[in-house]
Amino acid sequence: MSFKIVEQAPARLNRSELAVPGSQPQLFEKAAKSAADVIFLDLEDAVAPDDKAQARKNIIAALRDIDWGTKTMSVRINGLDTHYMYRDVVDVIEQGGERLDLIMIPKVGTAADVYAVDMLVTQCEAAVGRKKHIGFEMIIETALGMQNVHEIAAASKRNESLHFGVADYAASTKARTTNIGGANPAYSILPDKDEAGNRDIHWGDMWHYAIARMVVAARANGLRPVDGPFGDFSDPEGYKAGGNRAGVLGCEGKWAIHPSQVELANQLFTPSDAEVKKAERILEAMAQAQREGKGAVSLDGRLIDLASIRQAEVLVAKAKQISAAK
Repeated sequence: MSFKIVEQAPARLNRSELAVPGSQPQLFEKAAKSAADVIFLDLEDAVAPDDKAQARKNIIAALRDIDWGTKTMSVRINGLDTHYMYRDVVDVIEQGGERLDLIMIPKVGTAADVYAVDMLVTQCEAAVGRKKHIGFEMIIETALGMQNVHEIAAASKRNESLHFGVADYAASTKARTTNIGGANPAYSILPDKDEAGNRDIHWGDMWHYAIARMVVAARANGLRPVDGPFGDFSDPEGYKAGGNRAGVLGCEGKWAIHPSQVELANQLFTPSDAEVKKAERILEAMAQAQREGKGAVSLDGRLIDLASIRQAEVLVAKAKQISAAK
């Protein structure tokens, strides 16, 4: 292991992250009663320019007046290239009370973007004597942001998570798609013909590289990587397929842009009983091996070693975290 110890962000459950437009306060109570781990009240893309000021007031009132239970609460502010952003930060912190946990920063392009928001948040917290330290969620959704993702991930002690914003990322990279997430039939390969002259079509995952790179940057800096939206909320199987791919790569959760996607995300990112039992057996087997002075041992016909312990510990810890939150 490296001599450098990676400091971990707060261990929040982040399986499902429900997006709620700030301009639709009638949805707030329903969101509060949902099973989402995290809720972000949106001031950015889901809110029309003429509605920004009122949406900000709606969110401030909601943070103060609604019982959000034990949910982690976040607010997505407007981009640093807009004149809405500074007022989003100042008003929400100065008027919204202590309930806010996180600020979501959209379209982060450089580490300096994070520094700028950190400076403003720090001043606002000091001005009101805020007791709770606000963390940052950052959306990687531009080519510039992906180029600088490692510097962004390390830019502030407030950083907690990186999110993949697939739609704006596709636009920024001029990808040939109009979907919000999901597969694309044009991103496929053709194997050689079989004996009968037939060729199968194998679809690929056009977002694999972007998510994998974001996961590495997040984990190298102790942050939670989270997969972003899947636009077709009438296609639960497509949502689950995308979530499974992201989870295999190391993501801790996925956005829900519709209430029906919350339970899907919770299921996808909750270890199964079988997985937990297998991980516990690995820990038991390795504990026995260490008592016998062995560094590795066979379990069910497979080699397990110290790396296996680390993998199993991650899974068991996640299961305990989920159980404690029930």
